[in-house]
Amino acid sequence: MTAPLRLALLQYPVERPESIAAFGAKLDRWLAEAKTGGADLAVLPEYACVELGAGLTGSNIADEAGELAAMVEAAPEILAEMRAAARRAGLWLLPGTLPVRDEDGLIRNRAPLIDPQGRVATQDKHAMTRFERERWGVSAGATPGVFRTPWGLIGISVCYDSEFPKHVRAQVEAGAWLILAPSCTDSMHGFNRVRVCAAARAVENQCFVAITPTVGIAPWSAALDENRGYAAVFGPIDRGFPEDGVLARGALDMPQWVFADLDPARIETVRREGAVFNYRDWPSRPFDAPPVKEPA
Repeated sequence: MTAPLRLALLQYPVERPESIAAFGAKLDRWLAEAKTGGADLAVLPEYACVELGAGLTGSNIADEAGELAAMVEAAPEILAEMRAAARRAGLWLLPGTLPVRDEDGLIRNRAPLIDPQGRVATQDKHAMTRFERERWGVSAGATPGVFRTPWGLIGISVCYDSEFPKHVRAQVEAGAWLILAPSCTDSMHGFNRVRVCAAARAVENQCFVAITPTVGIAPWSAALDENRGYAAVFGPIDRGFPEDGVLARGALDMPQWVFADLDPARIETVRREGAVFNYRDWPSRPFDAPPVKEPA
């Protein structure tokens, strides 16, 4: 039987580190808190490291093109700092995402999952928001996969990806019992889209789904100027779970860790003994085109 996981979700405060080393020191401070809290796996939000953009350009005003170019150029060094932080903390770490230039020359939004030895596996964001596609020129990445961990198979569906049932379903059908959905939302509309959809994915797949956002106001940053939301973990709405399906949640817009103890055995049990069988009863094939009907 796979052991329970103590998950730590960081409501990440957007600041202005002036160097990659300063960003690494910030990671160290926050990860030390997660370690003290007993975390096994720490999760940061989508684009958390993009707070570096202004410092890397040296600009005091938001500069979309300049910040993106600086982040992409520095991506290998930023990833190296993330890996070193995971090793120093002795934690599994999902440090959010970072924009990278792929081998085909396109920019992608990539989430690295790092083990305590600093080894890395990655998941690209697949569905692009309008900002990413139209203003940053970020392209869709690889199709969804799953990650082998000491706690079983886990999926990563970055922010907007979690709003698409088939993206998460592919990961669940591949064996994921937990979906991590790091997010970056600049309004309550955006945050609530992610929140509501994450809760829906947990119900329809009888699995756990965890979200965590960037928080704070940063007028010097083109991409992270406004950041809203809170971290939460959602589960099935069934026997043995909270009546609203919310296992943990943080305070709105406040920098903090949110912890949750998650046992994959609970997912196995609810799929076998629940009041409903959402996971099992998912349609095995798409429905035929619905007929158009008229009263007669």
